Amino acid sequence: MSAWTNWVGNQSFAPREVIPVADEEEVQDQVARAAAAGRRVRTYGTGHSFTPIVETDVLLDTSSMRGISRVDVERQQVSAGPKTTIRDFGEPLWQHGLALANQGDIDTQAIAGVIATATHGSGRRLGSFSSALAGAKVVDGQGNRIEISTTSQPDLLPALQTSIGLLGIMTEVTISVVPAYELWARTDVMHFDQMIESFESDVEDFRHYGFFWMPTDASARLYNLEGAGADDCVVKRYREVPVGMSREDLGPHERVGRSYEIYPMVYDPNFHEVEYFLPIEDSKEVLRSMRELMLRWLPLSVYPLEIRVVGGEQAWMSPNYERDNLVVSISGQPGTDYWPYLRACDDLFAEFGGRPHWGKLHFMTRERVASLFPRHNDFVSVRRRLDPAGTFLNEHLEALFA
Repeated sequence: MSAWTNWVGNQSFAPREVIPVADEEEVQDQVARAAAAGRRVRTYGTGHSFTPIVETDVLLDTSSMRGISRVDVERQQVSAGPKTTIRDFGEPLWQHGLALANQGDIDTQAIAGVIATATHGSGRRLGSFSSALAGAKVVDGQGNRIEISTTSQPDLLPALQTSIGLLGIMTEVTISVVPAYELWARTDVMHFDQMIESFESDVEDFRHYGFFWMPTDASARLYNLEGAGADDCVVKRYREVPVGMSREDLGPHERVGRSYEIYPMVYDPNFHEVEYFLPIEDSKEVLRSMRELMLRWLPLSVYPLEIRVVGGEQAWMSPNYERDNLVVSISGQPGTDYWPYLRACDDLFAEFGGRPHWGKLHFMTRERVASLFPRHNDFVSVRRRLDPAGTFLNEHLEALFA
């Protein structure tokens, strides 16, 4: 590999070395070797981040460390290698009567990556993948093997749950799961005003809720959405239903199926994304303000606005730390100078105390991160303790967490 590139091609770099590692011992050896040489080390999941969080000197390829290693039905937990994808959990968990509590509409991401960046699905009472992490085996910045869990060094677990790869390389993760469930899903097209009217009740009444808003007639085609024109919303609402519910009498925009079959959506990676989390109590003001802003910034703002809701959690560096959030996602079009538009959105998000998704484009400074995340200093202290030489830092992360 002469260069590593992420899924949309906006991040690329040439590491000094790319080293395949097959097990924890090999990870330990390579981290210790790099640290002794004064080189930096990171690994990668499936490259779904839009930020330069992977860039490093020595890039460890953990592709061989994939698959479920244990399923504990009684404790409702599953352990797996760091490269195990979200999709890999679906059928095996179902065979044990279990399921992931939540997931987003992309199921090809690696489990260690989605945990490390607080990647999420939707639902007012549901947290991100970070909230599901019950424990992990980790190789720290000196090549030592440590375990962090609810029973082993539990004080470090909230730091590890959203670590952005800064506390060590996870060689196995254990996540909490739930009894298997099916979902009823319905997609409706409604005008922005109609969406606003039902927003609060929909957020409370449905297990999962989200929508896309179209600033122009052309917007829907960019995400392969059908039937929506300018100022329309494509609204997605989901309810949990009994396993085996009849598929008869479903409407044309309704689906019922196993949870892991209903969640995924196919994306054409033709966008560069910004995503911020804002207090849910400000939702209606944020939505109206975003609508006005995007209409002012056409044509740069042609991509649909995506909105979801996520529940609060205890991970220190999760944007959902002790706060339920409205999740606002906007996109820039590759090949255009979209930065003025994205910065205008960032200015708006800042007015509401918006926290960034660590895998999406953002404009954070160290001072801003410290003001938005109450446990930032505690996280930095743990990072320095587990990685005193900064082996897992890179230029992008050093500015925020050194």
